[in-house]
Amino acid sequence: MRDLIIVGAGPAGLTAGIYAARARLDVVLLEKMAPGGQVLLTDIVENYPGFPDGISGFELMDRMKKQAENLGLPIESREALSFRFDPDSKTATTDKGHEQARSIILACGANPRKLGIPGEELLIGKGVSYCATCDGPFYRDLEVAVIGGGDTAVEEALFLTKFATRVYLVHRRDQLRATKILQERVMANEKVQIIWDTIPLKILGDQAVEAIELKNVKSSEVLSLKVQGVFIFVGFEPNTQLLKGLVDLDELGFVRTNDTMETSVPGVFAAGDIRSKNLRQISTAVGEGAVAAFSAERYLDTLRG
Repeated sequence: MRDLIIVGAGPAGLTAGIYAARARLDVVLLEKMAPGGQVLLTDIVENYPGFPDGISGFELMDRMKKQAENLGLPIESREALSFRFDPDSKTATTDKGHEQARSIILACGANPRKLGIPGEELLIGKGVSYCATCDGPFYRDLEVAVIGGGDTAVEEALFLTKFATRVYLVHRRDQLRATKILQERVMANEKVQIIWDTIPLKILGDQAVEAIELKNVKSSEVLSLKVQGVFIFVGFEPNTQLLKGLVDLDELGFVRTNDTMETSVPGVFAAGDIRSKNLRQISTAVGEGAVAAFSAERYLDTLRG
């Protein structure tokens, strides 16, 4: 039986792995996709300390991965299918068999939240996207809409101006939630038109996006905006489907922890975007990964007496 299983190779999971490897724990990190998590889809990271000129999300995560591997952390491409948390062992059943350890760190992250409006599911990959970095180049010289008003929405809207002739930023309130520096940039960009106090009702098109139907929440006016792409950034949903009934979750499905990253189950820790918290950033995920690994080590010490 191992000392520790880490599930998820984003910033939190990789940092936890680095600390666990340096503590000489018998640890394995499981990741169903490419190591790096959502950060891999970020064009430029400007707010992670130590990179005054910014750094691409891919390069930052590649550096974290190499650092973890250089310390001897085994990273295995395996998808967790179910979990079992017993007092003396934690089991992750994966697509390649069972993995058992005395403790586990859940760093499974979160996925973009969908709008749930007509036309969205039908047109995913046909004009509806949740990643401007991935799909932006397909919209060269076209017009697109971005839904949202937080940091991610504004960052992606600015990125899309590299390709699109016009970017409509649709926000349900009369002011953005993004940090001030991003607000200043987007408002100064001539390619961006902000549509305030407005929500999307449906995405129109048969084989591809042709328009989006919008409603002003103050006047109730409905209009159809002709666009060829719709990029949606309205928050995230935690990857906690496998954890329901196993650990305490908040009303949105995020994992509740204490300050030491311990969940409601002893020996089970959580870090990163999967946690119930106010701020989801690379820097906070890194800090939580370090705390989770430290806490897991202390937990193992108590088991050994």
